[in-house]
Amino acid sequence: MIVNYTESGWQIITQRSHGLLAAQICAHWKKDKQPSRWIETLIATAEHDDVYNEFENDNLLNDQGGPVNFKNTDFELSYGERLIAMAETKSAYIALLISRHIQFVHGKDPKAQKFISNLITKEKSWTKFAHTSKREVDRSYALLEFCDAFSLLICQGLVQPEQRKIEISNGPDGKIYDMHSRGERLIVFPWPFETNLFSVTYESRTLSALTFQSTAQFRRAVEQAEVVTHVIKIANT
Repeated sequence: MIVNYTESGWQIITQRSHGLLAAQICAHWKKDKQPSRWIETLIATAEHDDVYNEFENDNLLNDQGGPVNFKNTDFELSYGERLIAMAETKSAYIALLISRHIQFVHGKDPKAQKFISNLITKEKSWTKFAHTSKREVDRSYALLEFCDAFSLLICQGLVQPEQRKIEISNGPDGKIYDMHSRGERLIVFPWPFETNLFSVTYESRTLSALTFQSTAQFRRAVEQAEVVTHVIKIANT
């Protein structure tokens, strides 16, 4: 989960809400620049964090009783296995993209090395089953990673004030994209999307308590918290 400290308490954004925001961004990519396996790329972008469910998982609190931000979580084999199993039973191409994402996120984690090695071995079969190529998968994953990075910047509240620019990521074309705020809009340059203006949304919940006695207590607080929908306008000018 994404955890932001605010004057009102902990703002909680679930991994799945973040993933859905990434998919909304992806859905607006220029049609003539979309990967050939477009639907699978879009689905993988939406589901790349689906294995982490704040309403089911147990490792939600740190030693001080506060919520654990996603940056402070380590690789967990059971989560990785379940995420790949979910992807593999949908399509080999989606499994390839999810595999790439696990490698991107956990590539330097010693606990993930054996699992990642097995994924790399499986990628040969998945590539054959999907009738695809490394180049095609590279292009799709570059788009997924771009949309993931853009979504995370928004969800973490990292958009800079006073129209200061912040780098998003490299796109599938290798270009570096940045953004800045202008009034109620986020301006992206260079412009990679089909329409000149579109809106995306994500949900958050704010908890007034700063510490919790147990994961169960925290989970109840999240379930009972008011859901706030944030609307973000993304434009080229």
